Amino acid sequence: MELYKIDDVAKMSGLTKRTIRYYEEIGLLPAPSRSEGGTRLYTGEHIETLNKLIRARDALGFSLQELQRYVEASDILEGKRQHYRQLTDTLTPEERKEKLLDMDETLVKQLELIESKLANIQAIKAEFEELRERIRRRLETL
Repeated sequence: MELYKIDDVAKMSGLTKRTIRYYEEIGLLPAPSRSEGGTRLYTGEHIETLNKLIRARDALGFSLQELQRYVEASDILEGKRQHYRQLTDTLTPEERKEKLLDMDETLVKQLELIESKLANIQAIKAEFEELRERIRRRLETL
């Protein structure tokens, strides 16, 4: 497994070293292992997590609190998925269905958060479109 120093992670993610350390501090990014000298050593999974956070932050405008909820729900879902995979052979069809419904409920919560953000984005867009239309009507009268 390839390990990366914080400088490398900062370059790959486009984040500052300070932001990466802050994301660790508030629990958005799992703490990396450290070398004997105390240097943080990140894995590809850390970089994937950061990229996921950046997409949610930039595309959806998530606040830090929303990012925390997003990460928590993602971690819960991933845990449920792994548990399901491990037990698939031992579960009855009814138990499988129950586990899948549980995962679906977690996904619904994620989708609701995204839908809420999209609704806000659409409302802002509608305001700008309406303002633009008023400006164009005004221009036609001049």
